[in-house]
Amino acid sequence: MATAPKVSKTDGKNNHDAADEQADKEQQEAIEQIDEVQNEIDKLNENASEEILKVEQKYNTLRQPYFQKRSDLIGKIPNFWVTAFVNHPQVSALLNEDDEEALQYLSKVEVQEFEDIKSGYRINFYFDQNPYFTNDMLTKEFHLNDTGDPSSQSTPIKWNEGKDLTKKTNNGNKGKKRSHDDQESFFSWFGDHGDAGADELGEVIKDDIWPNPLQYYLASEIDEETGGDGDDDLDDEGNFDEDEEGEEDGEEEAEVEGEEEDEEEEG
Repeated sequence: MATAPKVSKTDGKNNHDAADEQADKEQQEAIEQIDEVQNEIDKLNENASEEILKVEQKYNTLRQPYFQKRSDLIGKIPNFWVTAFVNHPQVSALLNEDDEEALQYLSKVEVQEFEDIKSGYRINFYFDQNPYFTNDMLTKEFHLNDTGDPSSQSTPIKWNEGKDLTKKTNNGNKGKKRSHDDQESFFSWFGDHGDAGADELGEVIKDDIWPNPLQYYLASEIDEETGGDGDDDLDDEGNFDEDEEGEEDGEEEAEVEGEEEDEEEEG
């Protein structure tokens, strides 16, 4: 029986090195090809972003007449906006009693996104004549600078003498946990431009409250009727959940039928 020829150690090492070199070459080629494919994906993503932005701009324009109609109707409801703010968990945490009193005079809120949408937005707060300040409108605006850095600016509040809510802090409680009434005023937000890119209140008003303020205005009424937190009974559009109403009706019908059966058996 013929035996396999012996391979010298040198030949074996050379074959192994050649195999490693080929594997490295194939791996490098694969990486280069992946990079090329990724570039194509990135181009599609850029195109998609541009198309999505065009759609957002189109529908933002189409929504404006409805926003105006909604504002006109909201104007018929006293204290609509302060109620919506108080019922919103994140905003209410920023309000003290003095803020709530001042916001009783808030008659209208509107969010205006810049025409290109991506460069920023402004929030306008309209006030009836009130004892706190003389402004009939307060505005805070968020935008991207030429360098791409976020910044903000706002209307200076013209406080009446002795009514500046941003200066009503309890200095005697320094070092102690502040109570709800001692916390910084909601109106201090207008003068806070330290970190415009992380302004949570502006984002909450723009992205959460403004699209559907009715759901927050109604939240307290729903709580009283259901004993719940209100949100469970509203769908994403701020309407009552018909499924839950149907379940409740079904339970009531079942109870009535059960009582009728019991009465028949007793008879």
